[in-house]
Amino acid sequence: MLSFRSEIENPVVQKEIIDLERKIRAFRDGKIHDDKFKSLRLARGIYGQRQPGVQMVRIKIPFGKVTFQQILKIADVSDEFASSNLHFTTRSDIQIHYVSLDRTPELWARLAEDGITTREACGNTVRNVTASCIAGIDPKEPFDVSPYAYAFFKYFLRNPVCQEMGRKFKFGFSSSDDDTAISFIHDVGFIPKVRIENGEEVRGFKVVLGGSLGAQPYIGQLVTEFMHEDLIIPFGESVLRVFDRFGERTNRNKARLKFLLNKVGFDEFLKMAEEERIATKVKTYKIDRDSIPTPNIPEAIVTDVEIPAERKLAYEMWLATNVFEQKQKGFNGVFVKAKTGDMSTTVARQFIAAIRPYASDELRVTISQGLLLKYVRTENLAALFLALDALKLTEPGHDSVADVTTCPGTDTCNLGISNSMELSRVLESVIYEEYEEFVYNKDIKIKISGCMNSCGQHGIAHIGFHGSSMKVNGRVMPTAQVLIGGGVVGNGEGRAADKVIKVPTKRAPQVLRAILDDYKMKSDAYGNFHQYYDAMGKDYFYQLLKPIADQSNVEDHEYIDWGHEETYEKAIGVGECAGVIIDLVATLMFEAEEKYSWALESYEAKAWADAIYHAYNTMISGAKALLLDKGVSKSTQIAVLDAFDENFSGQFGLASLKDIVLQINKNEPSETFAEAYLAQANDFLGQIKNFREQPAVV
Repeated sequence: MLSFRSEIENPVVQKEIIDLERKIRAFRDGKIHDDKFKSLRLARGIYGQRQPGVQMVRIKIPFGKVTFQQILKIADVSDEFASSNLHFTTRSDIQIHYVSLDRTPELWARLAEDGITTREACGNTVRNVTASCIAGIDPKEPFDVSPYAYAFFKYFLRNPVCQEMGRKFKFGFSSSDDDTAISFIHDVGFIPKVRIENGEEVRGFKVVLGGSLGAQPYIGQLVTEFMHEDLIIPFGESVLRVFDRFGERTNRNKARLKFLLNKVGFDEFLKMAEEERIATKVKTYKIDRDSIPTPNIPEAIVTDVEIPAERKLAYEMWLATNVFEQKQKGFNGVFVKAKTGDMSTTVARQFIAAIRPYASDELRVTISQGLLLKYVRTENLAALFLALDALKLTEPGHDSVADVTTCPGTDTCNLGISNSMELSRVLESVIYEEYEEFVYNKDIKIKISGCMNSCGQHGIAHIGFHGSSMKVNGRVMPTAQVLIGGGVVGNGEGRAADKVIKVPTKRAPQVLRAILDDYKMKSDAYGNFHQYYDAMGKDYFYQLLKPIADQSNVEDHEYIDWGHEETYEKAIGVGECAGVIIDLVATLMFEAEEKYSWALESYEAKAWADAIYHAYNTMISGAKALLLDKGVSKSTQIAVLDAFDENFSGQFGLASLKDIVLQINKNEPSETFAEAYLAQANDFLGQIKNFREQPAVV
């Protein structure tokens, strides 16, 4: 992240905060359409909750790196503006809830004081760039991927190429072939590789493209086994530019990159991305390998600590499951589980105070919704355990069967169908109380989502559940769709889970017991859970679980969801993860003018590539406005250009607007081309304004 206090001193950030405040006021005064404003606030990390009148604010934590000071700042902000809780997400973000919309500019300004941003944490943008939380200390890593993830964060933040795409876009970096960042579920995923060329080590990445979860999981496909480190950012930009131009914009359920790949073909898409390279801002990008300094490490404290007898077993379990030796000799990484990803602000402050003498002043938010402490000296592990134990933060089983991933579900999410958070707590209790040996098992992952959209990653779980409902005896019952067989294979390969059967959600613990009991009996014959599942087959598990799904013996309490006392009612709002579709003519005209002003600002700053892309968006918005005024709606930018030529080019004296606009990917982003392209955008903007002001011919 940027250095201390630099974000709030950044004039761009100051301008954005002031602009957000003005637009909130304009929205309150009815001067900005709801859909337009929704798109704007999502791009600033402000997300509507299930509860009316309040917002969730998602704080972007690039590759999960967060300092002690930043955690304390977020805790202060949550106390002042939210619900005094921090929620760690599966993309290493931190979310706070129950925020008043009118106070979000002030909240943003407070966060910016310590180099923290909410910019592009939601909406149709490049979301938080994730990386393996153990990057930099992973004994198996060829090199630290943290500087590369940070470079992607910096390069694409506020980049005009990715401000209003048809759908969200995700980059992820794993630290080794173990693929702990789950590269294959990202739009673009990277795994570090090294080669020896002419006697020298050359860094690069295996690259996979098109991964995604959602209702239809898609495993990323191989682009190359080795892409030179200097080419990954230009490649990422090329992919984004093609996605922006050709991606779906009307049906958001078909708008992720995976659907465009299916539509045009994988090889054809790569060809389109290669053709886009001429227009990218850079042709190579040298990433600063030293951009992430080693954190401050406490001096050695040789502690003579005695673990109480009644806690010795707990200490041994904690050492076995939550602690690992770093590649830096004498130091350890220590995982802290945060149940359901939540930590109160009171505990967060006590936590920082407790670990400060023993760990470096940098944490990593993990994609398993916990925290990683770094550079803990081996001689201080016992003292650290006791300090964490006093806060009840030594629960064993990080990344094991007992570490259940979950989304917020019906606690706060508009799309939630069931209470995934409480189900997570219930299933973890089953493991700790009945299957203690599985606390050591890091092969099997349980993941839960409150709906089919897989924010809890159920689509790649070894054992997964997602919220659903069905009518039983004329009444609506909360149910859980059971999925089995997904997970990480390694080196960029993964598996999507199979949908097996749907059961009343109150019977999910029975499902878990049935699978684990069966696996315990048969596991000696198989190397891992995947081999077991493949050998037995999907139908075997359907038959195994069918008696649990039997509806002939339902009881009244099964009509009540976990964590509730009232009878279940299915209530789903409008989801906002994907942003919104803006189809208002006046709004589009305003946007066209605003984008042209951004083009001029970029031109004045000599940012030729940015100026050109803003001018491109100016012409797209203007063309779309006139088409919609005529009742013509198109779902991709390229289709908008084709339709404009068909309906309007003759009236504008143009041979083809499409040919003019698509000069963008046929020219280097030079000052000369920027000047000419902006002039064409300005001429076109003037033409469409005059055209709309002409009286209609009767």
